[in-house]
Amino acid sequence: MDLYGLKIKKFTTVIVVVLMAVLAAKITVSSMRFMKQTGVTPGFALRLLFNTGAPLRLLDGRTNILLLGISGGQHAGADLTDTMLVLSLDLRAHTMVMISVPRDIWSDTLKDKVNSAYHYGEEKKKGGGFILAKTVVEDIIGVPIHYVFMIDFSGFQDIIDLVGGIDVNVPASFTDPQFPIEGRENDPCGGDPTFACRYEPLHFDQGMQRMNGARALTYVRSRHAEGDEGSDFARSRRQQDVLLALKAKLMSPTVWITQQPFAIYRALGDATDTDMSIGELATVGKLLLRTPEDRIKKITIEPLLESPALWMYGKYVLVPKESFEAIHAFVKEQLQ
Repeated sequence: MDLYGLKIKKFTTVIVVVLMAVLAAKITVSSMRFMKQTGVTPGFALRLLFNTGAPLRLLDGRTNILLLGISGGQHAGADLTDTMLVLSLDLRAHTMVMISVPRDIWSDTLKDKVNSAYHYGEEKKKGGGFILAKTVVEDIIGVPIHYVFMIDFSGFQDIIDLVGGIDVNVPASFTDPQFPIEGRENDPCGGDPTFACRYEPLHFDQGMQRMNGARALTYVRSRHAEGDEGSDFARSRRQQDVLLALKAKLMSPTVWITQQPFAIYRALGDATDTDMSIGELATVGKLLLRTPEDRIKKITIEPLLESPALWMYGKYVLVPKESFEAIHAFVKEQLQ
């Protein structure tokens, strides 16, 4: 090799070494920033990777997490929990049961619907929303709630967009003729007594669909569809399906390589709140990722509920057909 070729080879080697050093520095800085923001140390990461992670509260081998979804924003009712799901994780069998709790169940404790528990709790004191929501849901389904994880759906759509959208199988076509338009909640509509300008029609076709954040949000929020798809049961099922679709996307290594991992992490932090420590949260995340979809069971207590005459409570509500004890027995049977 001539002198010129040797110089080129040395120069190329130096460039490669510099680039590798810069890359290593960026990885180190990013890792330090991540550890500072989350408190996740290398030691904990190793324990999480090779062992079970942080110890979780549990009863009979199960950890129960109440998942709350609020619409967010500044409009009236922004902190009402339109989504209420209990995730019951069997730590030994690596299975999960998703229990839908309809938002319209009447609570004698609250003298209102259960979806107002978080609102009333927060009115009394900061952090009281989680405590009251736990207590009310425990009374309904008869199992202890160990943790709460809340999603603000106004930020939820950002997460879905950051992962490139989600694939959701729509089981039946439906049309919602009165989907509320954000920002027009108090529009006088020029004196129109029907306030038609506050709403727009919404339609979904049957089959597998790729949804961006805004589309997925309308899918889980729709409440006025015609037929069975307008029921709380169908709405709860849609919420479960969207969450499972997002779980599947977050499990894909491609998402974390091709998308923006730190942006996804920040969006998750901005759109969620929990009473779990970072170690408990990371451990639950690992358990969820290790639970395949065929080991996830979805149940609802809606068949055990009925709607009494409006005059009895002054609004549409759901109450047990028999008793809450019957609901407790049903849930216990399903968890076995």
